[in-house]
Amino acid sequence: MRLVTYRRAGAVRHGRLTDDRVVELGDGDLESLLSAVFPLREDALPTPVGEHALTEVELLAPLLRPGKLLAAAANYQDHVTETGGEPLDKSHISPRLFLKPSSSIVGPDAVIPLPDVSKEVDWEAELAVVIGTRVRDVPVEEALGVVSGYLTSNDVSARSIDLGYERDTDDKAVWFFDWLAGKWCDGFAPLGPWLVSADEVPDPQDLSVELAVNGTTRQRGSTKDMIFTVAELVAHASRLMTLEPGDIIQTGTPSGVGAATGEYLAAGDEMTVVIGHLGTLRNTVA
Repeated sequence: MRLVTYRRAGAVRHGRLTDDRVVELGDGDLESLLSAVFPLREDALPTPVGEHALTEVELLAPLLRPGKLLAAAANYQDHVTETGGEPLDKSHISPRLFLKPSSSIVGPDAVIPLPDVSKEVDWEAELAVVIGTRVRDVPVEEALGVVSGYLTSNDVSARSIDLGYERDTDDKAVWFFDWLAGKWCDGFAPLGPWLVSADEVPDPQDLSVELAVNGTTRQRGSTKDMIFTVAELVAHASRLMTLEPGDIIQTGTPSGVGAATGEYLAAGDEMTVVIGHLGTLRNTVA
């Protein structure tokens, strides 16, 4: 089942996508539906209140302002090593989670503004996981059971920060906070084009991950190569905080990022992300 958030006649609404039509289910984005329906099943959805051709609506990010947008850093071994890191021993580390602000979220076909604080803006194709129920300390073996669905996403990243004055960027603390700030810019979390219900993704560790820039493939990997699985990421996050319906976790990116070659995004570039059968996410930068 594919669920969407869209704008029509100036109003934001959500619905179910059927072929090339949208069955309207209610006002606002998908957060209200996720809070009311778990697990997502077609027979549990609200009574439709209308129907529109897909061409008559503007698709938005499925969740516009989730309570939490978490992301996993360094979760594919080949991505760690391509940027100069040492291979990670999973038995001695924990997932490296960070938060992105909701203001970084944009939807399919949105234009991402290049920030004036960096000339090294990069791409990261990622599977995103959407939580469906309030949970704390969920065991790994039960973690997939709290997932409502999955999204295609892109963890756009500024690889350097220039604030217009000299700083000690060799300092580890400065380096870390610059790295973190590089995840926060407006538009740096494209999501969509729709939410695919968890029942249509029997194994989230069996999805292809691909990204192209201007039609040239830059990333091609598989979620099977994650260091920490989706279940392990959800379980770990739930040890640190209460997870709630609509919370999102981006699960890391495989190799092929621009930082590995020194090639970065320029105005006019188009990024295309495909995660398995979850839909194609396109965005340009300007």
